[in-house]
Amino acid sequence: MNKIIETYADILDLFARIAISLLFLINGYSKIIYFNGTVGWMESYGLPSFFIYPAILLEIIAPVLIIVGYKTKICSILLAGFCSITAIIFLSDFSDQSQLNGFFKNIGLSAGFIFLAINGSKSFSLDAKLVK
Repeated sequence: MNKIIETYADILDLFARIAISLLFLINGYSKIIYFNGTVGWMESYGLPSFFIYPAILLEIIAPVLIIVGYKTKICSILLAGFCSITAIIFLSDFSDQSQLNGFFKNIGLSAGFIFLAINGSKSFSLDAKLVK
């Protein structure tokens, strides 16, 4: 099994970076399309409306950079923090099963980003190309 993983490590790394990033790209796009509704939703949690702007920027820029493999470690740390913070703010009603599941999904995504930050991206990345 290790031989298979080693043989396909570069393509698996690229696939994983794309898979973990797509959710954030879609959410960032949705925040733009449904801007007023998202602002209202955030305000219902007591957050100031201006937080929508850094959220959109982070959810669009960081995933694109992770997919192309540029500044992967920094972007991964930022998204890990974002996942943890949003889990605590928006998914802390553990009496609601869907919020409990969402909380642990966010924590799992955060762990995935931490893992990516620790290991960096492999050969199919700008980070690897720029080191050469």
